[in-house]
Amino acid sequence: MAKEKRSVLPVLRKIRSLHFVGIGGTGMCGMAEVLFNLGYRVTGSDLAPSEATDRLFKLGIPVAFGHKPENIFGANVLVVSSAVKDDNPEIKEARKEKIPVIRRAEMLGDLMRMKFGIAVSGTHGKTTTTSMIGQILSSAGLDPTIVVGGRVVNLETNAKLGEGEFMVCEADEYDRSFLMLSPHIAVATNLEADHLDYYKNLDEIKEAFVQFLNRVPFYGTILLCADEANLRLIEPLLTRPVLRYGIICPAKDCDFWGENIRMEGLATHFVIKTKLGEKQEITLHVPGLHNVKNAIAAAAAGREIGLPWDKIAVGLAEFRGVRRRFEIKGKGRGVIVVDDYAHHPTEIETTIQAARTAFPKNRLIAVFQPHLFSRTRDFALEFAVALSHADRAVVTEIYPSREQPIPGVTSALILEGFEKVGYKNFDFVAKWEDVPQVLLPQLKEGDLVITLGAGSIYRASEKLVELLK
Repeated sequence: MAKEKRSVLPVLRKIRSLHFVGIGGTGMCGMAEVLFNLGYRVTGSDLAPSEATDRLFKLGIPVAFGHKPENIFGANVLVVSSAVKDDNPEIKEARKEKIPVIRRAEMLGDLMRMKFGIAVSGTHGKTTTTSMIGQILSSAGLDPTIVVGGRVVNLETNAKLGEGEFMVCEADEYDRSFLMLSPHIAVATNLEADHLDYYKNLDEIKEAFVQFLNRVPFYGTILLCADEANLRLIEPLLTRPVLRYGIICPAKDCDFWGENIRMEGLATHFVIKTKLGEKQEITLHVPGLHNVKNAIAAAAAGREIGLPWDKIAVGLAEFRGVRRRFEIKGKGRGVIVVDDYAHHPTEIETTIQAARTAFPKNRLIAVFQPHLFSRTRDFALEFAVALSHADRAVVTEIYPSREQPIPGVTSALILEGFEKVGYKNFDFVAKWEDVPQVLLPQLKEGDLVITLGAGSIYRASEKLVELLK
């Protein structure tokens, strides 16, 4: 039975039981685990079993499948994910019974108020950078609380309750959730157009980022990637202290930057230098220039809380990545199979570049499952351009997630994009379940297959590994 630790969260002293609607979501399951470990009674519901719900059940958290009014019996508060609509039967029942219904981000914000908060924002790189910071603090013996949107290899989970004073989490821009956080240190890794099913345009996204970053207290710090044009554009609007980092920004314009970057397979070696004249050699065991930038941001956060460079270097060297972030699923018959969560054109291009660096001699086959009808509509040509950097591309039908179909929006838009850019090495396989059998006869020794997408495509990589045995 979980030990009571009510002194940790005095503001929640009247709360005994929390029910999570959509508990299997990447952000929800971690939050549920942290609160369960704090001693609260936690229950949840979701549409279907998953790896996340299996783990929660093993921890002792009851999970109901299907959303029904009776699932919320005994709850003092409902915590809901952004994907859950207001017409959900459990939400309707809670409002009828005057049980508070709060968003996950609000609960995250309340947890952060009890700690020294470090939050990572950005269109891409949030999960990895958050996990790197968490590993640096953990390796230094600071025992942080960590809540991320992916399963961290070092933790074997996506959340950890720590006894230390620090809390590290992602700051999600979707539906402006990050405006419920007030971290002491806020990281901004990048800023691009995304979630255009919620935001009207890029300008609205910029405004939201400015609002979030300015929630840092006057004695806090904003860590801004100076390599990113959109972040440089919003910097004059920031009212809190800013430190800049990057790998292509001129040293005179950065407080932290990387030099002498060398790639050796899946390892990366480089030197971090600072405006104060400091320098530290770093070794990472995750590939790609994007991870060098993520590591510099994590190192800057470590320096901001007073950690010495040697402990930062140890933490980064011990970091082993995040599930579904360039995760090697297996090898067989001379074929390497990798899975990645990339679901935005920039992420896909970055992942393919990392693969080229790590495996320069391999033929690269990218298997992409588009995520969301709205994102496919908005970035079809960009997806085609990004995927054209692979030697061969396979596209499946769209994974709808929270959305209903949009008339005229199918994966055919991406295929049309291939035609526009003159890329001919592609196949369309409607169902992800059929991808392994379609690919298998085409594969040869030295091939590298990468499954890409935020939906169910990772299961195709697992099935392919089985067939290659």
